Amino acid sequence: MIKYIQQYREKLLLIIAALIFVIIFIYSGFNILIWHYDNKKIDKQVEVIFKKTNINEVKDNKNTEIIENKVDKSDPYWDYIKMNLINVDFYELKTQNKDTVGWIQVNGTNINYPYVQTNNNDFYLNHQFDKKSNGGGWVFLDYRNNSRDFDKNTIIYAHGRQNKTMFGSLKNILNSGWTNNTNNYVIKLSTETENTLWQVFSVYRIPTTSDYLQIYFNSDDEFERFSNMLKDRSNFNFNTSVNGNDKILTLSTCYNNDDKVVLHAKLIKKETR
Repeated sequence: MIKYIQQYREKLLLIIAALIFVIIFIYSGFNILIWHYDNKKIDKQVEVIFKKTNINEVKDNKNTEIIENKVDKSDPYWDYIKMNLINVDFYELKTQNKDTVGWIQVNGTNINYPYVQTNNNDFYLNHQFDKKSNGGGWVFLDYRNNSRDFDKNTIIYAHGRQNKTMFGSLKNILNSGWTNNTNNYVIKLSTETENTLWQVFSVYRIPTTSDYLQIYFNSDDEFERFSNMLKDRSNFNFNTSVNGNDKILTLSTCYNNDDKVVLHAKLIKKETR
């Protein structure tokens, strides 16, 4: 009788283990299907956006302002400020989504998207550009930032998707292949009020923290201490100075469940629209 009970328990445990395995298999398969479906929806969304959006390069003109920088003449800054800016027609984008506030291009990555802003930092974590549900989310500006006039620290977020969409390719900045190419050290933004160029000065991976997400500062000295903290964290020495008069652009995405990938750049050129 005892032997029979023991055999019954063993069979029951095997059945339970098999059921658990099947449930995990089905759940994992379902999540993979959802992931692929979300990716296809984002790809389709991007295709529609590019068909309806005019993006032009803009040469220097009377509305162009170079942000003075006392750096050595061998510094790539002098080459960067000669670059054309981008000018985006926001009419169609605003028709598709009134939350549209800008467009971002990051050299050496796949990042070339319109970015949006709403009254929180949660909605676009799981909604795509047309506001339909999507686990891939979209590129969005911190709700605290002024979308029409850059703050001392302007912050843009997106998911680090494994298929390199959204900010998935931002992980490239951690590789020597990216940092060894000085052409990658520039970011172009276009908004309804300004077209701008930014020079990268810090890139790193860090356990999740919020200390680099400060936007408002009480003094130039406080801002300089903040910018020095960001520079000291960098995996690579860009030899780029940041002072109290500068403005910073921060890009932030997830590396995994515990870490973030972060990039910081400073404003070096702008054109008033």
